[in-house]
Formats: sequence, structure tokens, C-alpha cells
Amino acid sequence: MPFSDETKDRFNAAVGVAKTIVTVGWIPMIIYIGYRNSSPQPSLIKLITPLA
Repeated sequence: MPFSDETKDRFNAAVGVAKTIVTVGWIPMIIYIGYRNSSPQPSLIKLITPLA
């Protein structure tokens, strides 16, 4: 069953939004997981700024 052009456009838009969310959220997610799983949790200011 072939999809209509409107369905293809909506699918492409949804994939584009998902791709953007993954691209922007990947590094903060990794930092959060590392922060959450570390045994002596550093303060957030030391986590964010390297000179603190």
C-alpha cells in the first residue's frame, strides 16, 4: 500500500524532529548519567565549569 504525499511529509517532519532532539540531547544525557552514577557526586558548579 503506497503512502500519500501528506503521510510522507509528516513522517519526514517527525524524523527530523526526533533527529534534532537526539542530536541536541545526547551530550547532556551522557553527562547526567555520569553524574547520577558517580559515587562521590561533585557539586553542579564543578561539573559545569572546569575552572571551579
